[in-house]
Amino acid sequence: MLGDSISAAYGMSLEQGWVALLDTRLREQERPYHTVNASISGDTSAGGLRRLPALLESHQPGIVIVELGGNDGLRGYPVGQLKNNLIKMVELSQNAGAQTLILPMEIPPNLGKFYTDAFRASFVQAAELTGSTLAAFPLESVALKSDLMQPDGIHPTIAAQPLILDSVWQSLEGLL
Repeated sequence: MLGDSISAAYGMSLEQGWVALLDTRLREQERPYHTVNASISGDTSAGGLRRLPALLESHQPGIVIVELGGNDGLRGYPVGQLKNNLIKMVELSQNAGAQTLILPMEIPPNLGKFYTDAFRASFVQAAELTGSTLAAFPLESVALKSDLMQPDGIHPTIAAQPLILDSVWQSLEGLL
């Protein structure tokens, strides 16, 4: 799992986050996988790309889940850079023998419709160009529910974590 604060369980212990819940589900279903959560709060797609080669060498994953880009968008980074970084992360993962799942992010509309639309499209384009699996926005069922979001309005609560896992699982299960 290569992600940012959404996957790093921001505001709670790692054991309460959706990635830890995924590990529990994999064990309960006796799937031959375990998770390695290499997520860092505040990370960008460029940061993930820099860290990925060492992670691939160290862990030799069968599946790489990429949940990065939200911080790129919040900082107004060029969307083309995000798309290229996503493509490179997927290609590195695939070249290392891993299947890939991209978790797309959404951003507030304050940077305008053009940027927001291009940001959203970058995930779709990266998945299409690499043959990667594109999941649904993992916060779709929680992002607009104040009781499932922390006071900052960006990070989900502990109660939201099972819902995030269920969203990711819909796309991940086919790769297992």
